[in-house]
Amino acid sequence: MSEDSAQAAAELLVHLARLAQGGPDTQDLTPAQWTALRYFARANRASRTPSAFSEFHATTRGTASQTVKSLVALGLLERHASDTDRRSARFEVTEAGRAKLADDPLAALARVLRELPSGEASRFLDTLRTATSELAAARAAPVFGSCNDCTYFEGGTSTGYCHCAEASLLGEELAALCIDYNPRA
Repeated sequence: MSEDSAQAAAELLVHLARLAQGGPDTQDLTPAQWTALRYFARANRASRTPSAFSEFHATTRGTASQTVKSLVALGLLERHASDTDRRSARFEVTEAGRAKLADDPLAALARVLRELPSGEASRFLDTLRTATSELAAARAAPVFGSCNDCTYFEGGTSTGYCHCAEASLLGEELAALCIDYNPRA
């Protein structure tokens, strides 16, 4: 791809992301709050921390903490003491948060992507994964993913074991986002 085309593609991706996060029905939450709410709804237990969210959102821990605090104040997230370290906390999406996700502005983009022809959609997803992995590697940032295609995972479609966390995993946890994700080659 030429330098001009690469720049145009990068600008289109940023514009697409902004379009997907905006709109008249999104005024009650900022794009960062929507991203955080979505993240905490999809993350596994070990990754539901402000620190992990800051890595996912590529922002500072302070900014991530303020975003999380705002969602707690709105009643969309709930703070719980960590099971392993009482100094840290993990966050859970409340019922109000789950109800709010029904109005997620990202759903409009997901609908557009679902309507792409099958082969085109698969190539687009593969391209996005490759670009994400390469940019994360260049910036020494983690790549988030789920158990099913992680090198630490051993198991099947309904249960498994994570060798990184040294923990058994069940059902919905297998599809959850994880900060310790290490993609299979």
